[in-house]
Amino acid sequence: MGGGPDTLHDNILVVLPIPEPAGILDGLREKFPHVTITYYDQRKPDGKALPSTEIDPAIYKDKTILVTLSALPPTPESCPKLSLIHFFSAGIDKLTHHPLYTSTDITLTTSSGIHGPQIAEWVVMTALVHSHKYNQLYELQKQNRWGKLSMDTDYHKVRDMVGQRLGVLGYGSIGRQVARVGKAMGMDVVAYTASPKDTPEKRRDNGFIVPGTGDPEGEIPSAWFSGTSKESLDHFLKQEIDVLLISVPLTKQTTHLLSAREFAHLSTSSPRGPAFIANISRGPIIDQPALVDALHIGFIRGAALDVTDPEPLPPDDPLWDAPNVIITPHVSGVGVSYTERAFQVLEMNLGRRGRGERLVNVVDRGRGY
Repeated sequence: MGGGPDTLHDNILVVLPIPEPAGILDGLREKFPHVTITYYDQRKPDGKALPSTEIDPAIYKDKTILVTLSALPPTPESCPKLSLIHFFSAGIDKLTHHPLYTSTDITLTTSSGIHGPQIAEWVVMTALVHSHKYNQLYELQKQNRWGKLSMDTDYHKVRDMVGQRLGVLGYGSIGRQVARVGKAMGMDVVAYTASPKDTPEKRRDNGFIVPGTGDPEGEIPSAWFSGTSKESLDHFLKQEIDVLLISVPLTKQTTHLLSAREFAHLSTSSPRGPAFIANISRGPIIDQPALVDALHIGFIRGAALDVTDPEPLPPDDPLWDAPNVIITPHVSGVGVSYTERAFQVLEMNLGRRGRGERLVNVVDRGRGY
């Protein structure tokens, strides 16, 4: 839950490696006059983020709410009044070993829900770049060449998305927006979740939703699949999937969730040919050497990867030279609206906290997200 009358004097510390968003913070102060907001610019003179270990822990001592990307107090003792941490990220897998995660009951919330629009556009963009052979057309443009008007050229062999099946592995806020866009393009959508979504209530999205986006009621998928076993995942991957979106959080259970076995299923699942994979979650969810092999032998017709294992991807990694792969440096979720939307989640929760209502985007420590 959120709190009650005792939250009316919250002392909020915002620690971010960006210039102070004064207009946004002033708006929060006006809406919540009972709170005090202090901003700590985490940037070093060179513009890079100051490591958490170099931040004076004294700044956390009297704070009740912390807003951060990844900077945390070093120990529970350094933040005795802290009752809520709001993260500017959707995933917190890199922080699950921190003592504030493992040894306290401080409420943790994420900015899940703010990334759907821009990531969905990235997924569609990369899928179309691949299917429309845009890289070949761009090379022609750079050479001032019009190209051959021949049906033998690859860029004449385009299959549009109508009638193709989009498999969404992890039907959270991002998966729902990709499903919404895919549906608008004429695709059929099937969803996979860890736990069953067998009632309207379970299919509903109760997190933060950018207005006009997503699938709030869970009405888009034509079929739902669920489970945590290899067999249940196998069953899902055999559902004639043409495009597979990977949007599950990274946990111990999802590490190398997709490997040679799964790629083999995706090579024969659809009568239209091997599947195209888009990974916007975390690199280690895919067994990367197995993906390279699958691309080389044609078990996967292409992959769009905004995340890799490791990051940054070393220059000599064989993934760079794998056929039909698009790699971007973990940027699919960024955009000019990111900061504003992340603070909108905080604003929603401050209101709920003051009214004693349940917060949105609360992390379940047992599940790791």
